[in-house]
Amino acid sequence: MPHAELEPGDRGSFSLLNADGDGPAVIVCEHASHFIPEAYANLGLDGEAPTSHVAWDPGANLVAERLSTLFNAPYVRGEVSRLIYDCNRPPEATSAMPARSELFDIPGNAGLDQAERDRRTRTVYEPFKGGVEEVMAAAGPDAALVTIHSFVPIYHGKPRAVELGILHDADTRLADAMLAAAPRHTTMNTLRNEPYGPEDGVTHTLKLHGLSNGVPNVMIEIRNDLVATPEACKQVAEMLHGLISEALAEVQSA
Repeated sequence: MPHAELEPGDRGSFSLLNADGDGPAVIVCEHASHFIPEAYANLGLDGEAPTSHVAWDPGANLVAERLSTLFNAPYVRGEVSRLIYDCNRPPEATSAMPARSELFDIPGNAGLDQAERDRRTRTVYEPFKGGVEEVMAAAGPDAALVTIHSFVPIYHGKPRAVELGILHDADTRLADAMLAAAPRHTTMNTLRNEPYGPEDGVTHTLKLHGLSNGVPNVMIEIRNDLVATPEACKQVAEMLHGLISEALAEVQSA
């Protein structure tokens, strides 16, 4: 696989929607896109793999967009496939540029040398990280951080019962309030730190931009069969808007 930069004609590693939004949260979706720059030749993948869930989080972007509108909140959207660089991982993590994802080998990520890892860190991760930092700084100390993800119903052949995951790291305030309020907003099977948790290395964004700033933060995981259509994404986003709003009011009054 030849080394490749993000070319000037390609999309950057992130975009900012609703930049002037002044709502109570900043919305982030690290895995919003399955875009792989042409120079990477789909990382050697064929068939449906380059646009499958291993390359992005289906449904997450539409949910995040709708939440941004409902909250009038800025939205930082990842614009490059997590197979090029997973912006919810630090550069030293092997999973930042995975050679295997679930059942798929990723040929273009096999045996990456440090120069290529550094190149992807520079062209994808660092701009995304800087974008979130700028938006969080502009939003101020009262704005919460909410990241949006989706996950597959069956993983390594095992069905997942969880439908909505409320994930947190050391700061549990917003997650606690959401879990307490969830029965008033949804019938989804809603669980804490499922289907992943801090031990799986998935809370990098929360730690880097939430914990470090002392602001309430939460990572939301939605089972992707529940956000498989634009209408379903809209309905889930509207439910989450009510749930997050109640939880934020509880946290801010504490």
